[in-house]
Amino acid sequence: MRLAQLWWGSSTGREPPVQPREPLPPPDFDRRRILRLFHPYRGRLAVVLLLVGLSSLVALASPFMLRHILDVALPQARTGLLTLLVLGMIAVAVATSVFGVLQTYISTGVGQRVMHDLRSAVYAHLQRMPLAFFTRTRTGEVQSRIANDIGGMQSTVTSTATSLVSNFTSVTATIIAMAALDWRLTLVSLGTLPFFVWISRRVGNERRRITARRQRQLAAMSAIVEESLSVSGILLGRTMGRSRALTDRFADESRDLVDLEIRSSMAGRWRQSTIQIVMSAMPALVYWAAGLTVSQGHPLVTIGTLVAFTTLQTSLFRPTVQLLQTGVDVQSSMALFGRIFEYLDLEPDLREPAKPHPMPRVRGDVRFEHVGFSYEPGADGADALADIDLTVPAGTSLAVVGETGSGKTTLSYLVPRLYDATSGRVTIDGVDARDMSFDDLAAAVGVVSQETYLFHASVADNLRFAKPGASDAELRAAARAAQIHDHIAGLPDGYDTLVGERGYRFSGGEKQRLAIARTILRDPPILVLDEATSALDTRTERAVQQAVDALAEGRTTITIAHRLSTVRDAGQIVVLDHGRVAERGTHDELLALGGRYTALVSRDETLAAA
Repeated sequence: MRLAQLWWGSSTGREPPVQPREPLPPPDFDRRRILRLFHPYRGRLAVVLLLVGLSSLVALASPFMLRHILDVALPQARTGLLTLLVLGMIAVAVATSVFGVLQTYISTGVGQRVMHDLRSAVYAHLQRMPLAFFTRTRTGEVQSRIANDIGGMQSTVTSTATSLVSNFTSVTATIIAMAALDWRLTLVSLGTLPFFVWISRRVGNERRRITARRQRQLAAMSAIVEESLSVSGILLGRTMGRSRALTDRFADESRDLVDLEIRSSMAGRWRQSTIQIVMSAMPALVYWAAGLTVSQGHPLVTIGTLVAFTTLQTSLFRPTVQLLQTGVDVQSSMALFGRIFEYLDLEPDLREPAKPHPMPRVRGDVRFEHVGFSYEPGADGADALADIDLTVPAGTSLAVVGETGSGKTTLSYLVPRLYDATSGRVTIDGVDARDMSFDDLAAAVGVVSQETYLFHASVADNLRFAKPGASDAELRAAARAAQIHDHIAGLPDGYDTLVGERGYRFSGGEKQRLAIARTILRDPPILVLDEATSALDTRTERAVQQAVDALAEGRTTITIAHRLSTVRDAGQIVVLDHGRVAERGTHDELLALGGRYTALVSRDETLAAA
């Protein structure tokens, strides 16, 4: 979402475009896939199952001891037996509590590790996605998938396995114990369970649909926050007088989320309340039935059996309700898992070779061999690049110039494999870039672009991002080479100064020189400069250009030029026109042709004079 879309409704009187509804994932497939997430922790889950089984079996002893107290110990005044039975009931309570704490600790640990695996898997998978994915996907949407979606399934992942096993074991053991006490009352108690299961499934499907909509709404809010509360967003909103519109837009999105949260909370609430009412009424009905048999002189069960049975019945209702609720929660969480699996199922366009070609030392020979590239392969329309055939020997410089949209930046992105060529190939020292490991390629090619990105961290941390083990002396040497050391040293905190969000505490020229220092620290043999000085004033450009010249010395350099004055001394200049090489040669040779390059130089000089 772009900032302009945030006030779409308020500025045009129309509703913003509605996003297509996401299809719900197949539930059976998702369940099998979710179970596979727990496979690495099956040993710990087995311990949890053992603890759950022991806890359920131990807990069943209490009703039988209670029946013995009421039918034997109290009527016969057997104090010793009463004491033993009471101590036994206390021991059961202590044992079940200890088992409960242990199983909660282990199951929570398993659940958190599964969430960690999911977060790490999504993040690592997105790191392999091509640059095109991030140009068409809102950053807030990506953040929402990792934070809101995975965070929203925390309770399900952490407690579902334990809850299912614990409650299922409790229900099974309780039914067996109830049947042992009186099978007739057991049949009466279980007669309504199929109806309750049917209701719970209906509720679960309804909540699942609402959850999918809620997560899309959370993603939309995250996108608004990420874009409108960034430094650029605040500047744009205030200078355009749209701060109030942004606030109103966010309030509208938040209000929609409130409605969805209420609907999610209330979905099936009346139906579940009916279940609780019926289950709560069952013990009273059992007492009533027993009272009728006593009044007719034919007691159905003894008092001890009756009390023990209703105690078990109450114990049965609690795990049954929790079991049904867990089923509802699992169905609701399917929407969250579906959104996570949707990202994990994205096929990365850029793949690291299974057996990368070893590159112990890169000289820096770069060659484009009949390279073509299209942003939408197979679609109708002109290719961004077509039949590019260029050679850049190690240690030499190539400048790429041309009109806006001619394919200059696209060409430069093929060298570090931000994109892969649709046809032909790009080689480094004769090796196809697609046959190199990502680490070797990143070590071989350094990129300095017009849009410098700095983290909200110290100057030293931003520089060490290129070389984590760099010493302070290496930082200072790189900064001196980039002609930024004196400025950094003059700051109150020196290299410990925070650069601010996206480096907004520094000017454009200072950020560029920091980026150059960062690249110098990495020391790549091949350098790609993507219009690194085009947005700077003349004085700052000269300072940055001196840093660029220092960086380019002895390296293979590919410069994407906007101001032609910066590439006059390039060993080779290529003019692109609609993705094709129109002219090539040195500065003097191209001027002598009197073609496109001459026209670009003339226009550049006219603009400089103005």
